[in-house]
Amino acid sequence: MSRPGTAPDDETPIRLLIVDDHPVVRDGLSSMFARDPEFEVLGEAADGAEAVRLAQHLMPDVILMDLRMPGMDGATATAELARRGIPARVLVLTTYDTDSHVLPAIEAGATGYLLKDAPRAELLRAVRAAARGEATLAPSVAARLMNRVRAPDAGPLSRRELEVLGLVAAGTTNREAASRLFITEATVKTHLLNIYAKLGVGDRAAAVAAAFNRGLLTPEAPEGP
Repeated sequence: MSRPGTAPDDETPIRLLIVDDHPVVRDGLSSMFARDPEFEVLGEAADGAEAVRLAQHLMPDVILMDLRMPGMDGATATAELARRGIPARVLVLTTYDTDSHVLPAIEAGATGYLLKDAPRAELLRAVRAAARGEATLAPSVAARLMNRVRAPDAGPLSRRELEVLGLVAAGTTNREAASRLFITEATVKTHLLNIYAKLGVGDRAAAVAAAFNRGLLTPEAPEGP
């Protein structure tokens, strides 16, 4: 059996937790995955808070997470899972692909983002990819992110982007930055792409230099004798 947070081997089912506030959706997804021996549905949750509780107990490999739910929403639950150090990969499955939904979910640490009208084969591929720690984005979501990155004036850096840039300036790798911020390495890369676009640069060193020049980062004062 695979350890939580590691990619299952070829003979070990991918362990799933399904989170959605609509019973019909949960039943449909559970039935679909239950028919395939490659997957094992450990449980279902109707809101974010229940998802966090069950994930801590069941330790699934992948969580299929809806976004808009009563009480704790999906993005908040995703961030809480990361804060608690629960290693499950979160694959968002929702009907919404607007910036106001996509960006908070990815910033919270979601590994992938699919829409509920995705074909069955695409959903299965995305779950397999999530179990391996690979990012999967619906085409419309990927296009939104690319358009945002390519925007000539994308606005000021967000708090999280400044945190990532500060860690980069301190010499951390993407993996180290992800660990310190409790997000995925793929999310760190997304933040870096946004930073490059906003600062008009093409690499990490240029981003750090531009940030110091603009006063976004300040050099640490040398320690006294």
